[in-house]
Amino acid sequence: MTELLELRGVVEATPDRVAEVLLDARPGGRSPIAATGSARPAKGDEFTVTRDGSTITVTIDRDNRSLVQQGEWWYRGVTSVEPDERGSLVVHRIFNVAPQHGWAVRFVSRGPIQAAPTAFAKLLGGLGERLDCAAYPLPA
Repeated sequence: MTELLELRGVVEATPDRVAEVLLDARPGGRSPIAATGSARPAKGDEFTVTRDGSTITVTIDRDNRSLVQQGEWWYRGVTSVEPDERGSLVVHRIFNVAPQHGWAVRFVSRGPIQAAPTAFAKLLGGLGERLDCAAYPLPA
């Protein structure tokens, strides 16, 4: 597994409050990255959803305040919440989990990697809005 990108941002609320919203990611949940459509199975902290034609497996780890989204063959996104003097540090990492075809991953990952900073800023904004607090990305 190779890390391709790391993004960091602050949400000025306690880690428990941020995680409570972020990890409510089942369809219809409060998380800005909540899945749409239906999830299988209907309950639990590990489920699959279809997003933009791809099947995504979502795993929620409440003890570690993290959420993993894994795509069909190369993509793994891990979003976690850590304590910070300003409230919470939200970290999003994108990994290549493909066992082979490194050249293909470099090609197909360009779009998701280029889109990630905007999507991450929207995630932070959504968390700040739901928690009624400041939220902002940190410079790379």
